[in-house]
Amino acid sequence: MNRTQACVGLGGNLGEVARTLAAALEALDGLADTRLLRASRLYRTPAWGHAAQPDFLNAAAVVETSLPARALLDALLAIERRFGRARGDGPRWGPRTLDLDLLLYGESVIDAPGLQVPHPHLHERAFALVPLAEVAPGARIPGHGTVAAALSKLDATGIEAIP
Repeated sequence: MNRTQACVGLGGNLGEVARTLAAALEALDGLADTRLLRASRLYRTPAWGHAAQPDFLNAAAVVETSLPARALLDALLAIERRFGRARGDGPRWGPRTLDLDLLLYGESVIDAPGLQVPHPHLHERAFALVPLAEVAPGARIPGHGTVAAALSKLDATGIEAIP
């Protein structure tokens, strides 16, 4: 059975976010044919997209899975729903209880309806790269080099680790 290391971004800014992210990490580790290898600390990050909302807490995880990318994404979306997230409700980049993004799936490049890997904006988002660099600095973002290299080109002002 082929196993792939995938990187998942976690975030939220509504409710008991730290508790939700911890529970989401447990849910990731509980997915069929998947195990959590590493998880970053939590980072407080300024709201992005719509600035007039609470700061986010963000984290990143590395999982090893034999699930195909689409099945893994579907599982991530199911976890979001379990924690009260209804995609499509409210403004894009608005407040949410939980956001799980499939950032990388090995070094695969996938462009299919509803599934783009690497995440199309990963290389331009410090709020995703800072926690990802903690757990997978050498992971390759196809077309953009390593996570650490992509992060070195961005301003990470305002992103701080939560003790």
